[in-house]
Amino acid sequence: MGVNCIVTSEMEEIKKAKKLILPGVGHFKNAMQNLHELGLIEIINRKVIGEKTPILGICLGTQLFAKYSEEGNCKGLGWIDAEVIKFKISKKLRFKVPHMGWNNVSVKKNANRLDKIIKEDDQFYFVHSYHLKCNNPSDVWMTSDYNYEFVSAVNRENIYGTQFHPEKSHDAGFELLKSFVEL
Repeated sequence: MGVNCIVTSEMEEIKKAKKLILPGVGHFKNAMQNLHELGLIEIINRKVIGEKTPILGICLGTQLFAKYSEEGNCKGLGWIDAEVIKFKISKKLRFKVPHMGWNNVSVKKNANRLDKIIKEDDQFYFVHSYHLKCNNPSDVWMTSDYNYEFVSAVNRENIYGTQFHPEKSHDAGFELLKSFVEL
C-alpha cells in the first residue's frame, strides 16, 4: 500500500500512533493476558477511548473489543457491549467450525467512510470459530451468514472491527484497509 507502519508492543510508539490496528490470531484469554503482561491496556484505552484514535481490529483483535468471551471465560477490553460466543451450528454436515473461506458481508449501517467502498458482491476471507454477539444493534456494522446470521464487523465512533481478514481478502480487503489508512 506504500504506507509506513510500525509493528510494535512498545508503549512510546503506541503513544505516537495516529491510527492503530489490533490484529489477532489465537486464543482470546491468551491475547488479553499478553496485553496485560505487556502493560498495554492503559495506553490503548487512553488512545482509543480518551484521544479517539481510530483503531481497526482484525479477527481476534475485534473480539478483544467485547466485554467478555466464552473462549477462556474472561473479560475483554469492553469497548463494544458484546460477548464472544462459539458458533452454534445446527447443520454440521454442511457448516464446519472453524468457519474458513470466502463469504459475503451485508452492511447494516452507513455510518462511516469505510462503508462507501464495500460493494454488494464483495467477498472477504474468514477463519474463526467464535464471533461477536452484540447487545447494542447500533454497534453492528456488517453481518454475514454461516448457518445463521452473525456479526462480521462492528463500528462505534473511532472503533472499527472486522471478523474477517481484510489483509487476505484481495481487492475488497485492500480497499477497506486503504480507506482506514485515509481516515
